[in-house]
Amino acid sequence: MTVSLHLTATPDPAEEAAARGALREANAEAGFPHDSRPLCVLLRDGQGQVVGGLVGRTGWSWLYAENLAVPPALRGAGWGQRLLAAAEAEARARFCIGARLDTYTFQARGFYEKQGYRVVGTIPDCPPGQTRFTMIKRLDAGEETR
Repeated sequence: MTVSLHLTATPDPAEEAAARGALREANAEAGFPHDSRPLCVLLRDGQGQVVGGLVGRTGWSWLYAENLAVPPALRGAGWGQRLLAAAEAEARARFCIGARLDTYTFQARGFYEKQGYRVVGTIPDCPPGQTRFTMIKRLDAGEETR
């Protein structure tokens, strides 16, 4: 088979799907089929417009919280806690055993720790001058959360 490299910042959807598909096939052969499902908890204003929320997915029995945003005017009123709790409840309904997310020194590590998440990994200088924290929380009853 002859192959070549092609670098692009603008792959078409079919090209991106083919590239991702190669890894999905390898994972499936190893016994881990693709089972990712979107999970979104939205914050809407009085006009029904989305003003924040939690965007993530579940797969391989874990919740991956990819983005949690509460507008500045609503911070401190418990909306972040409610968004996270709703996502965790849905993840449990989908038989997830844990939740994973990333946050940064300039974001909300303390907030997540108050919700029972703990740091399991760090990447210094990501972005430069800051630290990226990978955090998890067990959702099953078998392990104490900290």
